[in-house]
Order: sequence, then C-alpha cells, then structure tokens
Amino acid sequence: MNIFHTIVILCITASFTTCKSQEVTLREKVPQPEKPNIVLLFVDDWGWADVGYRNPVFETPNIDQFKKESMDFTRAYIPTPTCSPSRASLLTGKEAVRMQMVRHISGNPEIEKYSLWPKDPVQMPSINYLPLEEITYAERLKEYGYYNMFLGKWHLGHRAHYPDKQGFDEMYGTTNAGHPRNYYYPFFKEEQDVLGYQNSGVKEGDYLTDDLTEKATNFIKNYDREQPFMLSFWYYTVHGPSVGRKDLLKKYQDKGLEGKYAHHAAMIEALDESVGKIRKSIKEKGIEDNTIIILLSDQGGAYTNAPLSGGKKGGNALGEGGARVLLTINYPGVTTAGSETTIPVQSIDIYPTLLEIVSGKACKDDWIQGKSLLPILKGDSIADRQLFFFRSYEDQYAAVIDGDYKLIKYHSGKFQLFNVVKDISETTNLIGTGLEIETKLKKDIATWEKEAVPVF
Repeated sequence: MNIFHTIVILCITASFTTCKSQEVTLREKVPQPEKPNIVLLFVDDWGWADVGYRNPVFETPNIDQFKKESMDFTRAYIPTPTCSPSRASLLTGKEAVRMQMVRHISGNPEIEKYSLWPKDPVQMPSINYLPLEEITYAERLKEYGYYNMFLGKWHLGHRAHYPDKQGFDEMYGTTNAGHPRNYYYPFFKEEQDVLGYQNSGVKEGDYLTDDLTEKATNFIKNYDREQPFMLSFWYYTVHGPSVGRKDLLKKYQDKGLEGKYAHHAAMIEALDESVGKIRKSIKEKGIEDNTIIILLSDQGGAYTNAPLSGGKKGGNALGEGGARVLLTINYPGVTTAGSETTIPVQSIDIYPTLLEIVSGKACKDDWIQGKSLLPILKGDSIADRQLFFFRSYEDQYAAVIDGDYKLIKYHSGKFQLFNVVKDISETTNLIGTGLEIETKLKKDIATWEKEAVPVF
C-alpha cells in the first residue's frame, strides 16, 4: 500500500487529529454547490506508457491509485498531437486544423499572424494564437456560474490572447514560453515572462512543478465562493528540458537509467506527487464527493513509448505512441472504480462532456467536433464515429481511425493501414492486402480534408 493511500484511509493529516468526527464537522461547514467542482490536470509530453501501472520503470503510486478509483480511457487521442493545437482543441472542442493551427506556436503573434516551419514539405502556414472569437469551455462554464482558475502553460498566444481573455477569472504561471528554460528558478527567460513570475515569491532552489502545485492546493484550500469552480492546471512538465528534482534523481540513476531519461523519470515522480497533493487538498476541503478530476496528456512522450510505435520525435507523431495519450476521469457517483473503456475518444470530447455535466442537457454547440463522454462515464456507449488527425511538420501529416483500424497518409502519396487493436505496435502495414476498409478510409480522409483543412 502506498503512502498516499494510507493517508487517505487513516485520515492522518496536519489539520486532523481525530479523523471522522472532525472530517464530518469540516464537511458541514463547507457549502456544497449543486454543480460539481472540476479539476482538469493537463500534462505536457507525458507518454501513454510513462506511468507505473504500464511501466515499472516509473514510480507513480498516486496516479496508480487514481486509476483504481476512476475510469481509464485506454484509447484516448489528440487530434493534432503537439503543444499549441492540443491546447486549442481541448479548450474549444474543435479540431485544431479548422482553426488554422496545424503546429505549435513558434512565432510572435504581435508581429505576424502565421508562421512557417522550415522542414514542412508543403509550407503550410499555422496561426500564432487562438483567436479570441473561439469559444472556450471556460467561457461556457461561466454561463453556468463557474469560477475559472488557470495555472501553468498556455502556449496559445502572447499577452493579448492570455487565459484572462478567454473566460478565466484568475491565472498564474502563464508566460509566452512553450517550455521553461529550467525547472529550477529562474524558470523562464525574462522576455518570455511578461507577467513577472520572478515577482511571485519564488526563489533560487524552487522547483517549477512544486510551485504550481502549491498554488493549486492553496486555491482549493482557500476557495470560499459559493459558486462552483473549475481549476485548469496545465503543467509545463514533463516537457523538456528534462530536469528532474534533485532529491528524486539519484533513485532512477541507481536503477540504471541514464542521462536525460533518468531526469524524465524523476520528473514523472514529481508529477505523481503533485497529483497526490491536489487530491489530498480536495479531500481535506471536504469536497471530494462533489469534485470531478480529469487527468490527461497533450501528446506522446519524447522518449520511448513502447509498446506503442512513434512519439513526439522521429516523424511518426501520428503513430499510436504520438497520438494516443493517457486519459483518466473520476466523476464521484457516476464512474465505476477500476473501470476501463476501449472506445476510441479524443480530447475534443472534454468540452461537450463538461457542458452536459454542468447544464444537465446535451451540448448543442454545433460548431464543435467533440462528442460528450458522459454516456461512457455512466457505463454505456456512444455512437460509432471516425476520428481524424492532422499536423504539418513532415511527410506524415494526416490520419483517420475507424474502429480497430487506422489509416495514415503522407504528402508523398504513401499510405499505411494498421489494425491498432490486434497490432498495437503498428508492425504490419495492411495496405494492398485487399481489405475493403482501405478503400473506404482513403475516400473518407480525402472528403474530410476538403471540409476541414484551410486553403490559403
């Protein structure tokens, strides 16, 4: 039994000395809003297999326990697996390509609306900010009385396009940077830190993940509004530079991990500690029975994603290792502990799911592509559908998933077809083997491209 689990069971915390009686007293004092609070933990570059319950290299007792108490989506995907588009899709429920965002933001939106990527074979422009006219889940939740707090990595534009312009009431840790310069303070280059992170009380020796976690737990502990809240905690970790917390690093070096991969493992354990602290603060606040927690990654990892093929690097980001991500949801009173689903879903589904939960009605926003996951969370199913993918960095650029099959398309005219259920590592290309699904998916992806991909 891990330490966190023991703490939860025994109720041994700094603020409790007699467990049940004081916990009941605290619960009586905390107003319980009719609508659930929501905590969304969005992790950067955290691979599908970068977790203890899938890979014993990593020590993630808190996340492992969270999975045991929640519903795990084993086939969750990102429509454009890369930093900025993954965030745009999560926020809006839309495929990022429809917003002209086919890559991470690499230019200055104050100077240029679009940027190009030197190695992109078709030189497709990509927008340098999330347009303010796009409707976010924060804006929609405000309509239902929610208070929105944003923490961490934004990467959807500079100051004129920050979270406070897109429905968030508070923000902390937001910068112009797509990643920190160091996970030890000073975290960012001065010109990227327009809000003055250096004036927030952090000091030399402070670790970025820990600082953001402290802000998250303090927000939960001190929240005193009658309205429900949504906390969007978008981690910078485990994006490079790989800098593990010093007190954790030696453990993984002693295990035989070398170089940056040892740092990566230490960063994941620091992430796990963060998840544990946030869950603990929710329990101590007395709101665990009325708080939904969503844990999601933004794309595949930069290191090995075995048994999945591909990943953030190497030209195969639409492989399972790049596009398939961790997604676990705990909805008290709705999700069944230890449940799993193999239904293919995408991050764009979070938006309509939240809207259906807080409104009590099906989401009618017809400009989005996402579908509510609430039926799945209740143990039912949703209608079969196709999932589409698009990113413009290299030859490989588009894909479609239909049930067990995935078709990947290249600018050079090449296609790959895999049964990703029977062949999770995508070792056997089924193109040319006479399957009817090949012809169908080639037609379907061509039709989708005509509708979804912008023409400049």
